[in-house]
Amino acid sequence: MAIAFSKFGTMEAAAVSDGVLHASYDPFRNIERAEAIRLVGREDKGAGSVPIQVSAFLVRFDGKLILVDAGTGNTMGPTLGLLADNLRAGGIDPAKVTHVLLTHIHPDHANGLVDDRDQPIYPNAEVIVHDDDARFWVDRETDARDTDFIRRNNSHARRVLGPYMKRLRRVTNGDVLPGISVHLQTGHSPGHASFLLQAGRESLLFWGDIVHVGPIQFAHPGATLMFDLDQNAAAASRRRVFDWAATDRIRVAGAHLDLPGFGFLTRRGTGYAFEADPR
Repeated sequence: MAIAFSKFGTMEAAAVSDGVLHASYDPFRNIERAEAIRLVGREDKGAGSVPIQVSAFLVRFDGKLILVDAGTGNTMGPTLGLLADNLRAGGIDPAKVTHVLLTHIHPDHANGLVDDRDQPIYPNAEVIVHDDDARFWVDRETDARDTDFIRRNNSHARRVLGPYMKRLRRVTNGDVLPGISVHLQTGHSPGHASFLLQAGRESLLFWGDIVHVGPIQFAHPGATLMFDLDQNAAAASRRRVFDWAATDRIRVAGAHLDLPGFGFLTRRGTGYAFEADPR
């Protein structure tokens, strides 16, 4: 099946599914479970879970083939890890990807950099990530104060980024490629960042994990998850990005938005509403 690119000015972009995570409502913080379920409107499979889309984004821009995030690989169960196969099925050779932009180094965004033998799936790509995230997940040694999640992710990060170390570029806020800038949105992860692509009058903001479950967090931007390393900072980043996107009418692309994954934000009461892009 061909990958459905949408044209935005001089760039083309498409969401490519890595699969669907069937997640519990339990990790949510700062919102009552009953309210979260009401906002979503259903419990997946009647088992008290919510389906969360996991996507990466493929971009053709300025002569480059760019992948934003890399999916889960073989680390998060049988309903995920489909990205590389979906790229190939859509006629995209992973070896032709020139750049991988990681919004952050979490399992559902970075573990798909390697295959089941820990070989690089994107052997010719430069991997770009915010320096704050690389320092926390790759450079830093874990200690007794760290949670099991931090220790596991530290190990995963070193494993999946190992084959790319000679092509790993750490960046801070500002331009990282022509027409592409990185913006630190800390909280969910120390170096969680969004990437803004600008092509003439068109812009597209890839915001990573600013949102995990849209119906909940658009209505209640203060709702966080136990996986947010700094929950106050994560909520503050979400409010800041929501305000930016709504005020400047910036098209957004979210890894956990329902496909096709693009749209706009408008203010609604104390929260926001998401308008999916019809393209």
